[in-house]
Amino acid sequence: MKPIRLKLAGLQSYREAQEIDFERLCEGGVFGIFGPTGSGKSSILDAMTLALYGKVERAAGGTQGIMNQAEKTLFVAFTFELNGGGRTRRFRVERQFKRSGDVSVGSALCRFIELLPQGEQVLADKLADVNRCVEEHIGLNMQDFTRAVVLPQGKFAEFLSLTGKERRSMLQRLFRLERYGDGLAARLQQRVRAAESALAEAAAEQQGLGDASAEAVA
Repeated sequence: MKPIRLKLAGLQSYREAQEIDFERLCEGGVFGIFGPTGSGKSSILDAMTLALYGKVERAAGGTQGIMNQAEKTLFVAFTFELNGGGRTRRFRVERQFKRSGDVSVGSALCRFIELLPQGEQVLADKLADVNRCVEEHIGLNMQDFTRAVVLPQGKFAEFLSLTGKERRSMLQRLFRLERYGDGLAARLQQRVRAAESALAEAAAEQQGLGDASAEAVA
């Protein structure tokens, strides 16, 4: 995934609308985000995660506390590119949140859009559908994304301490190897069940025939 553009407003320290052009930043091949504590460095990564998955891991309840205290609404839009199958596709995820009470923050709008040469095509505009589209196209759920792409502060030790099963599942999703992992295991399990069933049928038939050994015949 290659970041293209990020727009945000009303998120934590970014009260007014801001826009980051990652295409320009990526021209040099690598770039850094610098600033004093509290200047909003991590909030940029939070905005990307929020746009993609609709919540931020370090925020209470996933969304509470992400909105600027002086604002009633929050908006994020993240444009990115995906390469695969010999072609490049560009998408944009938009989400808007509204304050409903003193601390509660709820989703008010969400859209998953593909940017085509002939115009924009909305692939999903409902919360569950947008979340599903993000995971299907990127190939990562939120846990995978925050472990392999945007690693929050203090989470590196958690990444290193993943169990074998958790690490295997994450790598399967990351490199799209499900057909060699879960898919192959499911096929093998199916063949084992078929063999066990055939063996049980043969045993039942043998039992129905009675004792036909050489000793019994003699």
